[in-house]
Amino acid sequence: MVAAATVAVTAPPASAGDRSTHVLLISVDGMHQSDLTRYTTTHPGSTLAALLGHGTEYTHARTPVPSDSFPGLLAQVTGGGPATTGVYYDATYNRALLPAGTTSCVGARPGTAVNYTEDLDRTKNAIDAGQGLPGLPGNVLAMTGAPQSLLDPARLPVDPRTCTPVYPHQYLQVNTVFEVARQAGLRTAWADKHPAYEILDGPTGTGVQDLFTPEINSLVPGTTGDWTTDNAATQRYDSYKVRAVLNEIGGYDHSGAHRVSTPAIFGLNFQSVSTAQKLPLSGGRTGGYLPGDGGPGPVLSSALDFVDQQLGAITAELKRRHLDRSTTIVLSAKHGQSPTAPSALTRIDDGALLDGLNGAWRAAHPGAADLVTLATDDDAMVLWLTDRSTVATTFAKNYLLTRSGLGNDISGAPKPFVHSGLDRAYSGDDAARYFHARPGDPRVPDLVGIAQYGVVYTGGTKKIAEHGGAAADDRDVPLVITGPGRPHAVATPVGTTQIAPTILRLLGLRPDALQAVRIEGTEVLPR
Repeated sequence: MVAAATVAVTAPPASAGDRSTHVLLISVDGMHQSDLTRYTTTHPGSTLAALLGHGTEYTHARTPVPSDSFPGLLAQVTGGGPATTGVYYDATYNRALLPAGTTSCVGARPGTAVNYTEDLDRTKNAIDAGQGLPGLPGNVLAMTGAPQSLLDPARLPVDPRTCTPVYPHQYLQVNTVFEVARQAGLRTAWADKHPAYEILDGPTGTGVQDLFTPEINSLVPGTTGDWTTDNAATQRYDSYKVRAVLNEIGGYDHSGAHRVSTPAIFGLNFQSVSTAQKLPLSGGRTGGYLPGDGGPGPVLSSALDFVDQQLGAITAELKRRHLDRSTTIVLSAKHGQSPTAPSALTRIDDGALLDGLNGAWRAAHPGAADLVTLATDDDAMVLWLTDRSTVATTFAKNYLLTRSGLGNDISGAPKPFVHSGLDRAYSGDDAARYFHARPGDPRVPDLVGIAQYGVVYTGGTKKIAEHGGAAADDRDVPLVITGPGRPHAVATPVGTTQIAPTILRLLGLRPDALQAVRIEGTEVLPR
C-alpha cells in the first residue's frame, strides 16, 4: 500500500458564491474532448452547448493510465491514480491475497486473480444481478441501493490475515468523496453498471448511501445478447439510471418509492457512447467514426443525441425543483476510446501472442509453468507473471517486442503487425516506475505494453475500438463544470484526479480530507 504523505495539501475555502448544495457528477464513458467540441459546434441549441455556456470547460483534461473504467472513475472520486488507489483495472492480480473459495488459510500460498466484474454477481445474466425482482427489466428501479448483498462471497479473493472475502470497497486503499461527505452528515448516491461498483463505498464501506447498479452484461430479455451488444438496448439501459437520478433530484431514493432528500453528491455514468464507438454495426447501421475525420457515424451520432436529450431531462428537472442554482454539474468521462480513425484499426489476437510467450518460456526453462498468470489486454497489454525475476520480466518484454504476424483491419481483411502491436513496453521495476508505484508492490503489473495507435487486442471482429491504453484517444476526455458567471475555457492541462478535491471544495469541505490528495498533492481545478 502507498504510504500517506506527511504534509497535507490544503486549498483555500470556497467562497460563499462558489459553494454548492449539490454536486451532480456525470461520466459519459468513451466521450472525447473532440466529440464535445464537434457536437456543441454542430448543435448550438443542445444541452451540452448550454452546459458550456454556463460553466468552465477544461479543454486539455486527461485520465490516468490504464484508462479503464475502474481506475478512471476512482480517479474522479478519490483524487488518485492506480498506484495510490491500488486499483489498476477491474480484473487484476494480487500476490498478497488468496484465491476465491479458500477456507483454510494457514500455510496457503498467496497470489490470485482479483476479478471485480459482472462475474461476482449472484446471477450475472439478470439485470438485478440475482435479487429476484419480478417484472424485469421494467421493475429494475426496485433494485437494492446496497448491492454488496448481490455479490457472491465465494467468488471474492480472500485476505490471509482474516481468512475472509475481500469485497471491492475493502480493496480500495484510499477514501472517496462519498465517505468525506457522509462524515460531514451529507447524503450520497450513485448509479453505475455492475454491483462491483460498491467499491465506491470506500474502505469504510459506508460511502454511497444509495448505489443503483443494474447489471449491464446481463441478457436483454428475449435475446441472446447483453445490453452492450445493441446500442438501442444500451440507451434503454442508460435510461433506467437517468430515471434514478431524476427521482433523486426530486428528493426520493433511486427507486422513487421512499422520500429522503436530494443528495449532496450524486450522479451516474452513460454507456451509450462507449458501445456506439465499439460496435461495428448496430441495428443495421455503422458504428464508430466515419473515415477521414468524418466525425461520428450514424450509431454514435444517435448515442450522442440520446445523451444530450437525457442531460436535458436532468437539467429541466433541476430547474423544475428549483435546484438549478444550488447544483453544480461536473461532466467528464472515465475514459475515451481508441482509435477514432477507422483506417488505423489493427485487431490482434492477444491469446495467440501470449500462448507463444508461454511456449517460448517453457522451452527455455524445461519444467517451468506458464509465464503469464493473468493478462488484461484491451488496447494496452497489462501482464502479471508467475516469475517476477529480472530474467523473466525481461524475457517477456523481449519476446513481445520481436513478434510479428497478421491481424485484421476494419473490414476484417488481413493486416500485418510488428512488435506484437506495441510501441514500447516496460517490465519489472520499470513497469512499477511507469505507474509511480513501489517496485515489488503485490498489486502492480509485471509488464505494461503501450500499444501502437489503432491496435485493439481481440480474438475476433466484434470490436472496432477499445480503451485502457495511453493514446490520446483513450485519455483526452471532456471536463466541464457548470457555475455562475460567463463561460470560460481553460487550456491548462489538468487531470481527472482533480475532480475529487474540486467536488469537496464546491461543497465547502476540505479537499485534504481525501487521502489520495495528501499522497499525490492533487490540486483543485484552476478557476
